[in-house]
Amino acid sequence: MQSVNLTNHFLIAMPNMADPYFQRSLTYICEHNENGALGIVVNRPIDLTMEGLFEQIGIELSRGDLAEMPVYFGGPVQMDRGFVLHNPLGSWQSTMAMNESFGLTTSKDILQAVGEGRGPGRIMVTLGYAGWDAGQLEQELAQNAWLTVEASQDIIFEMPAEERYDAAMHRLGVDFGNLSDQAGHA
Repeated sequence: MQSVNLTNHFLIAMPNMADPYFQRSLTYICEHNENGALGIVVNRPIDLTMEGLFEQIGIELSRGDLAEMPVYFGGPVQMDRGFVLHNPLGSWQSTMAMNESFGLTTSKDILQAVGEGRGPGRIMVTLGYAGWDAGQLEQELAQNAWLTVEASQDIIFEMPAEERYDAAMHRLGVDFGNLSDQAGHA
């Protein structure tokens, strides 16, 4: 039985994380329930800009301020599919709400709106997501693979990608340099 719901929390990869997809990653958990968890890695920009993405999907991007914004690696699952973290929530065809103001949308209508300059004010586009089967994330937490802390939209939307991991650690009150790469037992 699950004892904690980590929706709207960050997972901070511990130093011993061997999986190259998640080494030094900061993952935002969009949904966590008895069926498993879904998250988006928020600190791994890829070599694709919003302008390039919009060209690939055939939508005009009229907002010049977004042209050079990076697209991110969201996780190793469905890396050919786009996911848009956004605030405000809005009403799009396929949106998962994490709270009253923050959503994850997978439908193309949000990108069309962004391209026309009428989309959400704060967005982050990723390719792929991170997923865990029922009990898998809890097992990884028990193995000290992750630290968790309540998420901050400011870290996602206002900070450069390379500062997000450390900012989440700071939010937790932990200095990464003081963490061991091995689990200890008393």
